[in-house]
Amino acid sequence: MSSLTLRNLTKSFGKTDVIRGVSLDVEEGEFVVFVGPSGCGKSTLLRMIAGLEDVSGGDLMIGGQRMNDVQAAKRGVAMVFQSYALYPHLTVRQNMGFGLKVRKVPAADIARQVDEAAAVLKLDALLDRYPRELSGGQRQRVAIGRAIVASPEVFLFDEPLSNLDAELRVHMRAEIAALHRRLGNTMVYVTHDQIEAMTLADRIVVLRDGRVEQVGTPRELYESPANTFVAQFIGSPKMNLVDGRAVAERLGALGRPVPEGALVGLRPEHLQLVPADQAILGGRLVTSEYTGADTLLHVELADGEVLLMVHQGSDAPEPGAELSIGIDPALAHIFEQSVAAQNAA
Repeated sequence: MSSLTLRNLTKSFGKTDVIRGVSLDVEEGEFVVFVGPSGCGKSTLLRMIAGLEDVSGGDLMIGGQRMNDVQAAKRGVAMVFQSYALYPHLTVRQNMGFGLKVRKVPAADIARQVDEAAAVLKLDALLDRYPRELSGGQRQRVAIGRAIVASPEVFLFDEPLSNLDAELRVHMRAEIAALHRRLGNTMVYVTHDQIEAMTLADRIVVLRDGRVEQVGTPRELYESPANTFVAQFIGSPKMNLVDGRAVAERLGALGRPVPEGALVGLRPEHLQLVPADQAILGGRLVTSEYTGADTLLHVELADGEVLLMVHQGSDAPEPGAELSIGIDPALAHIFEQSVAAQNAA
């Protein structure tokens, strides 16, 4: 396994800048997830690491060696794509060993490495099947097995679960996490799904418009977002942002001063129904969404904004009810003008 280093990396297509000065250090054996909205550059950045896109500027190093101009096949990386990209006329065994066959690895070595990878991924009983005979999850495991057989220093995953149904995504997420624990290789994973990022990553890289907004552990990004963009991207349901003037008096009385012009972030899961004299906000319940373990309340505030609130249990108020909403002041996030402005930058 190898470390990965990006230094002021840039990528342009003509006059359009897609990656704008990204710097990052990925340690040996670390699982790092690139996350961000569509068009933020995360897949382009991954393809640059893989050697499938040229580097316009900066340095890309794997294991301390500069790789800007090194062919993809010689970088010591293996990539798992969003599409399974399996050969339909080849069996699972042949698909997994195809790359080694092209490299003229002896047949006995190919067989051994395929068998070892199949055992890791529980594909032993499927080796003689064709892709058409497999489920979506099995096909994705074959694609991952093909990467394992290549014995890469760095694994790259480009939204590998996006074609799977919800239940299978959860299952495959657990399998990829277990695979990382067993192999210990450096892994870089791209997704637009922040739940995948939170559950898989040692560290998350939040990207927007080709720039890094914040790098940190899932807990760091959830508890201490650098700006309102990260605050609303990490966490589900997304964080509420309210004008600081609406809550400044009450939060100030509770020992949490709110600077003038600040925005206050309130995570839906941290809000509670409280007596009126303990409330920081009040509003009318517009609608509710019962999910079983809890209910998501949509509360219209005096200024017309809608606040999301997670209410535990099945005794949710009826639509139209006037609600008093409180929070532990330590759980409120204060974004001062200079930080809040980054959200619109």
